[in-house]
Amino acid sequence: MGRPKAYFRAGAGAVIADDHGRVLALERSDIPGAWQFPQGGLEKDEEPVDAVYREIEEETSVPRRALRLVSVYPDLLVYQLPKRARSKKTGLGQVQYWFFFRLRKPEDKNKVRPMGEFMSAEWRAFDRVVAEAIPFRKAIYEKLRASFRSHSRLQKMPAAAARRAPRKRR
Repeated sequence: MGRPKAYFRAGAGAVIADDHGRVLALERSDIPGAWQFPQGGLEKDEEPVDAVYREIEEETSVPRRALRLVSVYPDLLVYQLPKRARSKKTGLGQVQYWFFFRLRKPEDKNKVRPMGEFMSAEWRAFDRVVAEAIPFRKAIYEKLRASFRSHSRLQKMPAAAARRAPRKRR
């Protein structure tokens, strides 16, 4: 049986923090200036936690052994793609499991190499990632920030910088 005509793809995403409370953000190759967290779809019969480790390694080259799982977001989060971004593979968007990780050692952040659909990677304040997120991901990132901040000492962006952060229109 094939996929229904309209569906949301099951996926998993990761917020990875370094020892300074910054989080790893990846810049898309196809949309310069669009930054996001590592994420992707579940493969057939794959468990969400296995999918997130696979996605992290595929997109950043950071191996599972370099990460410590800190927390799992308690609910599934959903985003709907704009019509122009939908495809047979992506469907209407994704329904995702989210995981919060810390690097095991400070030097592990040197292992990050953006791969696949990403052209660069940066360690940023979580607030900056939220401020610069494309609109359909912003609500998810706000929920993740609120939830995961209680588990860690995530770096905050200075208020003046938050007001200056560019607003992405996509």
